[in-house]
This record gives sequence, C-alpha cells and structure tokens, in this order.
Amino acid sequence: MSHLAALTKLLGPDASLISDPDITASYSRDQAPFAVSAPPFAVLLARRAEEISIALKYANKEKISVVTRGAGSGLSGGANATADSLVISLEKMSQIIEIDAANQIARVQAGVINIDLDNAAKELGLAYLPDPASRDWSSLGGNAATNAGGMCCVKYGVTSAHVRAMQVVLASGEIIELGKATKKSVTTYDFLHLFIGSEGTLGIITELTLNLVTRPAPPATLIATFPTIKSAAAAATALLQYRPSMLEIVDQTTLRAVEAWHPLGFEVAGAVLLMQLDENHSLCEVALETCKSFDLIDGVYSDDPNDAADLIRVRKMAYPALERMGATLLDDVALPITKIAEFVEKVEALSKRANLAIGIFGHAGDGNMHPTIVHDHGDAAATERAQKTFNEIVEIAQSLGGSASGEHGIGSIKAQFVANETSAKVIELQRAVKKVFDPNSILNPGKKIP
Repeated sequence: MSHLAALTKLLGPDASLISDPDITASYSRDQAPFAVSAPPFAVLLARRAEEISIALKYANKEKISVVTRGAGSGLSGGANATADSLVISLEKMSQIIEIDAANQIARVQAGVINIDLDNAAKELGLAYLPDPASRDWSSLGGNAATNAGGMCCVKYGVTSAHVRAMQVVLASGEIIELGKATKKSVTTYDFLHLFIGSEGTLGIITELTLNLVTRPAPPATLIATFPTIKSAAAAATALLQYRPSMLEIVDQTTLRAVEAWHPLGFEVAGAVLLMQLDENHSLCEVALETCKSFDLIDGVYSDDPNDAADLIRVRKMAYPALERMGATLLDDVALPITKIAEFVEKVEALSKRANLAIGIFGHAGDGNMHPTIVHDHGDAAATERAQKTFNEIVEIAQSLGGSASGEHGIGSIKAQFVANETSAKVIELQRAVKKVFDPNSILNPGKKIP
C-alpha cells in the first residue's frame, strides 16, 4: 500500500488529503526566492490536532519527512517541501476559540491570521500587539514558529513576549500542552519558549494562548530627515530614551526608489527616521530637539491619527519601491543598535563592488535591518551575484556582533551561518534536543540546525 493510500485509510473519508500535483506544487515553498523546494507527495489540510496526530504517528513509523505550513508568508525557505515529504497545512485551523477580556488572553488555533485576532480584540478595547509586516496574511502559528517581530517590537517585544501557552503535536503523534494561561509560571523547564522560533523542527504548534493588553492610544508620529545614515542611526539611539512604540530607519537608496515612484519630498535626504509615541505625545517636541544634535535637516510631528498614515508612508513604500526596480532579495539581520551606521556603510561598499543596488530599511529601535538587493529579472549572472551578496551581508552583520536573522528565521537559506555565531557545543546541544523531540528527524529536516 502506498503512503498516500495508507494515510487516506487512517485519516478517514472526511480528511482533506490532496495529491493532485497541480495543487501540491502550490504548497511546496514559501516566499524565499532562491530556497530549494519540490512538490510534496501529499498535502493534509488539517482541521484538528487529532488529524495531525494520526498523520505524524504514521510518518514517524515510516520515517516520512513532514513539513508544517501556515500561510506560506515566510522568507527563509522554512516551509519548503521535498519530493518525498508530507506537507501539513494549518490554514483550516483558523478559529478564535476564546477571548477572555477579564484575564486579557486569547485562545486561538494556529491558522488564525494575525490581524484577525487584533481586530477581534479591538472590539473589546484590547490589542494583540506583535505586528509583522505580513500581519494581514501571516498566521499566528507561523509567527510563533519563527518568533516574528514587527515595528512595535522596540517597545512591546517580539512574539515570544506574548505567548503564554500552546498545544503541540510531537513527532510521535502525542499531543502535549506547554506553558500556562497565567502570567507567571516557573513550575517546569521552559519548553514553551524552546518551541517559539523552532521553525517546525521540534513539533507542530496547533493552538496558542496569547497575551492581550488594553489597547494603546493612537500614537503621535514624528518624521525626521538627516544628511547621512550615520547621523540618523546615532539619533535613533538617542531617541530610545523616549520609549518609542515604533522607530524605523530608511536609507538614501531606498528613498531614491520611493521618490522615483511617488515623489514625497526626500530629494536631499540621506536618511529618514520615523518614530511613534503611544504615551506621552508631548515628548515629540523634545525628540525633535534631540535630533538637532545629530544634524537634523528637517522634522515634523503630529498627534492627529489621520496624519500618521501619511507620515509613515515612506516606510510602507520602501520594499515595493525597490521591487519596482527589478527582482529583489530581502535579507534580515539583527545588529547592536550602535552598529547600524557601520553596517550600512559596509553594505554600501559591497553594493558598489557587486554592482547591485541595495536598499536598507528596518527597525532602528532594535537593530533589525532589512537590506534588499535588486537585480535584473532573468539575468542569471546578476542572480548569482545577488545570492552571493546576500550571503556576504549576513557575514557583515555577524562580524559586527550581529545575528543571521532577527525575525524571518534561519529556514533552509541561512543554516550555513549558524556556526559563525554559535559554538560547536551549543550546536551539539541543539542536535541533542532535536533528537529528544524528533528521534527519527522527520520534522522539517534540513532546516534551522546546520
């Protein structure tokens, strides 16, 4: 009996098990442009943890590779399938099970879309704060699996700061509960946070209990221009004293791309900083005075919520403006915030050597930068050069005390860089942990751990 036939029999007639190659091909990869992938032999559109349990018990026994997929919005090849794999998609597990306003928590299935939970919480005067750029389509299970970040993380932290508990299906098929719905719990080892950021290599997250907060007031928004990225980065470090809820930076290459698309008046700017304050709006005036110490060209702010979208428009347009110039490779590295300017200078030098446009924008408040390489569509030599440059950017970040990934994950495209910033002993311990949870290495093999 084939694996497909065996799984069909075990899961029963109500299960959504797909083997049509035209459909399975669409489940074979995430959004990482050069990550290797192949259509899986089947895709299970799971609706319950019990279905996943049955599928994993069989896969573990038969040593079949299993790749978990959320919304497919990842940028590291972390959800990419192989030809002999089973993909388990959580897109149908999209129920908001409960919002407990009194205890400020939500219980959700892993396929719930980030923004959908926040919108539901908004009706009760609450908020789910983690805000990855993909929040309109990325799933909460995927956010947890990659420990996704976002613009508000400078103040409120990444996904891991907002997960209280989860349900997980192990490689053996056993369903376990991790963490507690309470705000505090130190009864056991913190396996909960071991799974956050594990990219589907230790188990499949099927349900989450998430922290909600009283919805912050609409923020005041400040925009400031500077002659150089060095002065803007230095100003960003100084602005952290005002506890911004957003602090973003955009370099000159990106600004020029935006101007070529939709002129916004940044012709003379070498860099732009954007800041939001959701508490003491009056500090914006003080913040502008601070910026003057770092060669500020011009700056304005507004506490009118209607102005916020206009003021942060340049940041929202950064990636699509660069994408208009050609094929793009979006990188993701994390740096000490005091190293942002040096990082940008080194990447600008690399851009000239490689003869490639590289726009840099990102989260100045926590050092998470997104260098974006632009190359010509259909030019094989340029594509190869871009991939090499992508790797060199990661190495530059690591040489400055940074990390290969801040929020997108290691996936399959950055596993070779783990050893650059992680000791052999720690890698050995990671492999040992993997062996405990997944002794037959069926879960997302080849991802996360080198």
